[in-house]
Amino acid sequence: MPAPQVIAAAAAAITTASVPSSDASANAATNATAANSSSSSSSSSGSSSSAVNSGRHQLRPVKYDYADSFACTYIVSVVAASIAELVTYPLDLTKTRLQIQGEAASVATIASSSISSSSAKANMQYRGMVATAFGIVREEGAIKLWQGVTPALYRHVVYSGVRICSYDLMRKEFTKNGSQALPVWKSALCGVTAGAVAQWLASPADLVKVQIQMEGRRRLMGEAPRVHSAGHAFRMIVQRGGIKGLWKGSIPNVQRAALVNLGDLTTYDTIKHLIMRRLQMPDCHTVHVLASICAGFVAAIMGTPADVVKTRIMNQPTDELGRGLLYRGSLDCLRQTVAKEGFVALYKGFLPCWIRMAPWSLTFWLSFEQIRKMIGASSY
Repeated sequence: MPAPQVIAAAAAAITTASVPSSDASANAATNATAANSSSSSSSSSGSSSSAVNSGRHQLRPVKYDYADSFACTYIVSVVAASIAELVTYPLDLTKTRLQIQGEAASVATIASSSISSSSAKANMQYRGMVATAFGIVREEGAIKLWQGVTPALYRHVVYSGVRICSYDLMRKEFTKNGSQALPVWKSALCGVTAGAVAQWLASPADLVKVQIQMEGRRRLMGEAPRVHSAGHAFRMIVQRGGIKGLWKGSIPNVQRAALVNLGDLTTYDTIKHLIMRRLQMPDCHTVHVLASICAGFVAAIMGTPADVVKTRIMNQPTDELGRGLLYRGSLDCLRQTVAKEGFVALYKGFLPCWIRMAPWSLTFWLSFEQIRKMIGASSY
């Protein structure tokens, strides 16, 4: 074979052999690039997934929600209690007047007063809830149904704020986050403690309220007024008994508040979660209404006897040193009331007490839950 042909054949062979080699290289390079890309993508995805997973389990700082803070809960509870107090206060005044009927203090005072016996009998006649309310309107004026509401509102600035917030703190401590329903005995313990502490702090305002509530009745009976306003009542109490005198009747008052909150807070919290769990109902107004009605009824049953004792001790006349002239203490008042008027006397004012507590609890809890919902707080 001539040399030129040999050279041409060799060049063709080399070219033919090199083409697939180049394609293979290109394909290998492409595959390598794809592999690297896939590997990078997989690595990137893996690292991203790893980052997400690790971030998911990392402890991140929780954003502070002021709507669920102690201060906000305190303010909301005071506002809701003030609304409920203004709506139901006439029933509280009627209840207080009923609880004083038949008390030895009235008999002793009338006997020593200068009014005639016929007038005394007329003023001492027993009345029921409706007759007492209409009698206040007819004899004193409709506006007197709210006599003493100012110290009552002052009382709730301390009482309602402390009882709701302290109960909430204890509930969260028992359940870690407060979202679970407490066992009844734990809820009862929280309710009793919260009510007792709150009422002891608010007892001076309650004492002023009771004394102002009774002024209209005293004036109708021809007696000289003891106090003219909340400020005057406060000064007179301190002047007669010192700072200690502001806590006159605080023991039955605290006992009553402990029992009332055992009925109110414990019943509301327990019944609410029970209805939601058993009936599969959402946290709505219907649940709030049902729980509030039950709470008001139980609170009235448990708190009325202590409320009668508290009212009588706070309303009894005192000597120059601030000592009571009729009762030595809550147990003595309880004994005298049962001995002279029977056990049923401990439930004087029960009907207005219950009729008041049911709408009071309803108004309070509906207002409280609605305000919390409006500001973005969690359900109580």
